[in-house]
Amino acid sequence: MRNITMTLPSALPSMVWGWRELLGLCKIKVVVVMLVCAAVGMALATPGLPPLTKVILGLAGIGLASCGAAAFNHVIDRHLDAVMTRTSRRPVASKRLPVTIALAWACLLSVAGVTLLAWQINVLTAVLTSASLIGYALIYTAFLKRATPQNIVIGGVAGAAPPLLGWVAITGQVSSEPLLLMLIIFAWTPPHFWALAIHKCDDYARAGIPMLPVTHGLPFTRLQIWLYGWLTVLTTLLPVMIGMSGVLYLVIVISLNARFMFWNWQVWRGHDATAPIGAFWFSIRYLLGVFGALLLDHYAAALAW
Repeated sequence: MRNITMTLPSALPSMVWGWRELLGLCKIKVVVVMLVCAAVGMALATPGLPPLTKVILGLAGIGLASCGAAAFNHVIDRHLDAVMTRTSRRPVASKRLPVTIALAWACLLSVAGVTLLAWQINVLTAVLTSASLIGYALIYTAFLKRATPQNIVIGGVAGAAPPLLGWVAITGQVSSEPLLLMLIIFAWTPPHFWALAIHKCDDYARAGIPMLPVTHGLPFTRLQIWLYGWLTVLTTLLPVMIGMSGVLYLVIVISLNARFMFWNWQVWRGHDATAPIGAFWFSIRYLLGVFGALLLDHYAAALAW
């Protein structure tokens, strides 16, 4: 009994450490941003408040599947991650977590998420979530990321899906409004990620990943960030043009766009080495701000009626 008692305390830290590593595969911060966008899609899908049960179960299913896709990304990219400073300490890349366990965890999360959506929400949401998962984990991570400098642009379709998934979870059908929300994220993704790619250009070059700054140089990438930034601005104005949002949204989004393009201008000029990483971090707050403005305008209009 004494030997068992003395063994248990030493085993507990490794169990806690193991769960910490598994959670590390889920890219929780990225998933949270995705779930916010999905939740806004749910809210905009109905004039009033969406059913709470559908919101909770829908976000749980989408979140589990997103975590599964992130875990697949860790497994597939483990060799590339190991040679990059930014990712070398990831659980699988650093060999703190065996590949078989990480793969099993990715499968468990993915199957659990899609099954929950098909069982408690609707089949269409489950199918679209599965397509998004496959698009990110296999098409983008396993193929596009290594094949073309347009990897972020093409693969951005999968990452832009959350508001569509949220909308379909409530309505059970696809319509123009959630596709527009999806378009906003699709246009936003290249300037967001290329800013990080500039900041970590040496990392990507060392890993042999054909990111745009590696294949076409920094000046060309900075120009693309500037141009895609304006495309993003245009897409954020479309909700007003089609009557989906009103004056409150327009005022907020104009302010956000001014700051967003200021950062992109700083990157385009190329005079400040810290501008790309500053633009990257602001772009996350920008996207959350745009979707927050959509939500605020939606409920302000509902209260006005």
